[in-house]
Amino acid sequence: MKSFINKGTSLKVFTSFLVICLLVLSSSGFAQDSTAVEETAAPVKTKPVKNTFEGIWILNNQSVFVPQKNSLEVDIQHRFGTVNKGYEDFWGFFAPSNIRLGVNYTPINKLNLGVGITKSNMLLDGNLKYALITQTPGKYPVSVSYFGDMAYDTRKDPDGGIFKYNSQRFSFFHQLLIARKIDDRLSVQGGISVSHQNSVDGFYTKNDSTGKVIFKDMHFDHFAFSFSGRFKLTDVTSIMFDYDQPITKHATSNPNPNLSLGFEFYTGGHSFQFFLGNYAFLSPQRDNLFNTNSPFSYTDKVTGKKIKGGQFLIGFNITRLWNY
Repeated sequence: MKSFINKGTSLKVFTSFLVICLLVLSSSGFAQDSTAVEETAAPVKTKPVKNTFEGIWILNNQSVFVPQKNSLEVDIQHRFGTVNKGYEDFWGFFAPSNIRLGVNYTPINKLNLGVGITKSNMLLDGNLKYALITQTPGKYPVSVSYFGDMAYDTRKDPDGGIFKYNSQRFSFFHQLLIARKIDDRLSVQGGISVSHQNSVDGFYTKNDSTGKVIFKDMHFDHFAFSFSGRFKLTDVTSIMFDYDQPITKHATSNPNPNLSLGFEFYTGGHSFQFFLGNYAFLSPQRDNLFNTNSPFSYTDKVTGKKIKGGQFLIGFNITRLWNY
């Protein structure tokens, strides 16, 4: 029996198989190329910079940092007496001191709320901080936060010798903070603030043409600016500084600037800051309005009074942060 080979059919089958293979290979290559194009074209999402500062404090000043949502922080702040008396009061350690206890909570993203009480004047305060902008590569070159504080003097005054009106017990503080993390080690921050007091000392003076006018020792509002920074020596140790300069000039009782320099030791939610500085009141509005300690000597241009320098005191901040 003669066998017949269907050459035409075999050729057609082979040709069809070859075409199918080429189509499969082509479609596979096309798919890979398309994926590559899509992956290349996909925009890279940049993330906000983290840990510009480790905590809410830069020695005597607030930082732009707002803890993440559902974070609880407890603060213990202590300021000893000035070091000027030396061994007599052991460089201020045994002098009368000031203490503040505070609690802060972050109920929603970017918003931190806090309360505290200070030994001096038994000052009760409530504060808030909101992160307006967070430094993001290619989008925001800096971080910006707003900080506000309201304080109430709770000292007993049954005969009205200190406060004639209850409104005199209130004081306020507003500050805009701008910071940039330069690199993994260096972060800097600047701030502009206004402090408000509801009551100022003063008296009536005679004016021949109009009768009486009021002489006020100070203005109700006081403007100042601050400059702060941190340099990380190791992953857990940093050197920190802050400087506060009054802007407003008052008739008398002009406050002194503040210069602070110290160290921060940070270990996962726990921060300890130890430093020298001039502020002692542990209230931003009181420190800015009434600081009598000066880092250097100068002559007050308004009053002509010579101010003595070198009036530093030792302070520390202890903070503990829990994330829920």
